[in-house]
Amino acid sequence: MQAKIEKISPLSALAIKNIEEQENKTVDFLSFREKLSFANISHPEKRKEWKGARLAIKSALDAINMAYPGFYKDEHGKSYPMDGYGNVSLTHTQGLAAAIFHKEMPVGIDIDYIKEKVVRLGPKFLDPTEIAFLNNDPVLYTIAWSAKESIFKCQGRKGISLRQHILLSPFDINDRVIKGKIYDTDFADHYYSVKVERQHDLIMTYTIW
Repeated sequence: MQAKIEKISPLSALAIKNIEEQENKTVDFLSFREKLSFANISHPEKRKEWKGARLAIKSALDAINMAYPGFYKDEHGKSYPMDGYGNVSLTHTQGLAAAIFHKEMPVGIDIDYIKEKVVRLGPKFLDPTEIAFLNNDPVLYTIAWSAKESIFKCQGRKGISLRQHILLSPFDINDRVIKGKIYDTDFADHYYSVKVERQHDLIMTYTIW
């Protein structure tokens, strides 16, 4: 998937960045707290991923003319703007980082490469009813995994199982929006819509409204 910046609406935008291409970019816009966090990351690849995600969210904010407020993680590991205004989700996979921002609604985003082994891992994150309509297709399995990750990140709390608490409605390879819900928890029957984009061997999903 190529690097891009997309204004989804006046309230929301997303960005995808090639991590290697961001290595020499400056991050002067980071908050003091973020600069400390960045300085404490010793692993080179982790530093690249962290920086790539911050550059992605900066580009998304620029697309809707919002200043970069700095971000922090709560006790569940979900990122929030330091000024308390808006919602953000960050993700990365091999070579790519992505971010989405919405001024009013919770968001979740995920990117994953399509791999054959995801079918074998299916029973770890899929309900039997989902396995029944995915037809052992690695593309559909990857979409299902990614969609559940986006929903998980959107709801933002630990203790939610992808297999036991997130259920996707049947979908096929041509669907660009799929439905899912969180059920059998304190947040029972909370419904989500997830946008699906595919480019070659990469899947991106993000929650929509």
